[in-house]
Amino acid sequence: MMYVKVKAKDVRFTIPVPYALLNIVISVLTSKIVQQTANKWTKEHFERKKIDFTFPLIDKKVLKPIVEELKNHKGIVLVDVKAKDGTEVKVRL
Repeated sequence: MMYVKVKAKDVRFTIPVPYALLNIVISVLTSKIVQQTANKWTKEHFERKKIDFTFPLIDKKVLKPIVEELKNHKGIVLVDVKAKDGTEVKVRL
């Protein structure tokens, strides 16, 4: 299970993210329909800013083994960010 902890001035909460949910999100985000839609939505903006960029296709066969390996390293902190205003975000396995 992955835990996302957020601390702000008046708010403090923890979001547990099960690996099964992470796998579902990876499957949805790597689908061709979602990736084509993202490219279509951003194409207009990139043309206005004269940026030549398209999002590369992401293969879920590459991401799934990464998630499986993360399961073996429980307790490791992936992200630990502190903003100047005191907001903190921490992602821990």
